[in-house]
Amino acid sequence: MSPFAPPPVIGAEVFARVPDSLRRKGRCAWGDANNGMRPTECFLEGPVFDRAGNLYVTDIPYGRILRVDAAGTFELVAEYDGWPNGLKIHKDGRIFIADYKNGILVLDPSSGKISEVLTHRASESFKGVNDLYFADNGDLYFTDQGQTGLQDPSGRVYRFSPPKSPSPPGEGRGEGRLELILSNIPSPNGITLNGAQDMLLVAVTRGNCIWRAPLLAHGALSKVGLFIQLSGGVGPDGIAMDEEDNLAIAHAGLGGAWLFSRRGVPLAFVKAAVGEFTTNLAFGGPGRRDLYIVESGTGTILRARMDVAGRRHFSHH
Repeated sequence: MSPFAPPPVIGAEVFARVPDSLRRKGRCAWGDANNGMRPTECFLEGPVFDRAGNLYVTDIPYGRILRVDAAGTFELVAEYDGWPNGLKIHKDGRIFIADYKNGILVLDPSSGKISEVLTHRASESFKGVNDLYFADNGDLYFTDQGQTGLQDPSGRVYRFSPPKSPSPPGEGRGEGRLELILSNIPSPNGITLNGAQDMLLVAVTRGNCIWRAPLLAHGALSKVGLFIQLSGGVGPDGIAMDEEDNLAIAHAGLGGAWLFSRRGVPLAFVKAAVGEFTTNLAFGGPGRRDLYIVESGTGTILRARMDVAGRRHFSHH
């Protein structure tokens, strides 16, 4: 008998849909490699909220950053030659981009200007960066996924420590310390730290699991282990943690997202109202009680109220 009760299923409603005016027709280079050579109208990723409550997402194949207001209205913020995936907002308001084609970039949301931060390591190009996370001390953690998987478990996680005196906003060129801290990963994807900042969690898509890596006082990793094993679908994609260290996991190919406790106990499954390719998520709304999930196959953003046992209501810091 299982020691855990079956987790409740929470329905996620449609919050917003990419309007027809922003959808493209036909095939594209990114879609041929990553979307089964099917026509790709859009492919959403990287949801993140700014302090004003606006939701930013990426449209990978067409190099676009989109902003969605509280009413679900889309606005084009930037369009450039790239394949933007994950987004995170720096405390100074700049939006950092994990771009599969170009590396780590930064966006000034007021002007739409895109600048380079990290395009390579020791003259070697990245495999294809995927997602990123800012630690409380300003260090930037990011995954380098590329086309890795069980056939090529060579994905990596990096940590970038900016210089003590940073360049003017939008003008960084990789000054600082870049460290390879974890390798031999079959498709590293979403990434986050716990509240105490002493545990790194990585979504390993093609292993269909979450890895957990304790961080020692001097920043090294120790005794990396498998924390949560999933099954079905394609695997875990984006992840996000709340203030109680509950972990939300977008399960691509399964049409929903999981919520696990800090001990790995399943608390809930959030079922998508449409589609199966739930790729990333973010907590938002009043008190961060809602979970916003991007469903990339239909270009839809879903929303679910996360009032479940084991999760209290929180306010913004």
